[in-house]
Amino acid sequence: MYNVWLGLNILWETALLAWLPIAVAVGLWALLMGVALRRGGSNWRGGLRVAALAALGVAVVAFFVLPAATQSALAEMGYWVDWAALAGFALACAVLAAAYAWPIGALACRKPGAT
Repeated sequence: MYNVWLGLNILWETALLAWLPIAVAVGLWALLMGVALRRGGSNWRGGLRVAALAALGVAVVAFFVLPAATQSALAEMGYWVDWAALAGFALACAVLAAAYAWPIGALACRKPGAT
């Protein structure tokens, strides 16, 4: 239990250091969602397809780029925890990409007959 608490504490302290970029990112996402929700012709189902494709692309790129970004390499990963962490980070990048791509895709994929 101590390890979980320590991990959460480290995450919280890191978030406190980066509160401004986090606040800007959340504000931008809220703005995108607000614009997409106000426009009646937004195609959320079509936007979901765009978000899924963006998430898949970002996940694949992040999986191969993240080790180099941390001055490591895929060849140096010999323990299953390393692979699980890398997959988790790539998945987190994919979720963020999908969160931003969904309202943008919903705006771009207008409903048929909408003005």
